[in-house]
Amino acid sequence: MSAADEILDIVDEHDQVIGQSPRGEAYAKGLRHRAVFIEARDAQGRLFVHRRTPTKLVFPSRYDMFVGGVVGAGESYEEAALREAEEELGVSGLPRPSFLFKFLYDDGAGQTWWSAVYEVRCELPVSPQVEEVAWHDFLPETEVERRLTEWAWVPDGLAAYERLRAYRANGGAAG
Repeated sequence: MSAADEILDIVDEHDQVIGQSPRGEAYAKGLRHRAVFIEARDAQGRLFVHRRTPTKLVFPSRYDMFVGGVVGAGESYEEAALREAEEELGVSGLPRPSFLFKFLYDDGAGQTWWSAVYEVRCELPVSPQVEEVAWHDFLPETEVERRLTEWAWVPDGLAAYERLRAYRANGGAAG
């Protein structure tokens, strides 16, 4: 089964399931679905950053400071967060990612999804999927901040990153 054929839950503005659709159709028609964003840091606190492969369905060849992806039909955010983190980092036995907050991403041009943001510490050697990740490294936060205006980032990841900074600035309260 290709990524475009994966079945997703379609949700309303309150994150209630209202139907199901293949992923490719959900993207093409702008159907609201669910996604997870996991901030992964190594033992030194550096942030996992990667560049997506050119074959990705959305945001090909863009940089991202989160691992993650869509939540499958019938899957919980928590299940998807652990599955996506382990898949994209290429590890098994990762601690369960900690939930931080959820927001509705909407680019104003038909791409919208409920986005659950998590964090996880990865002290295992990573081996990201070559189908998903073209380049990766663990970078200090200062380096990520410096690269925000230099690299082409995925827009939903940037939105999640900005919200995460605000969340932490507010002492862990969603803004």
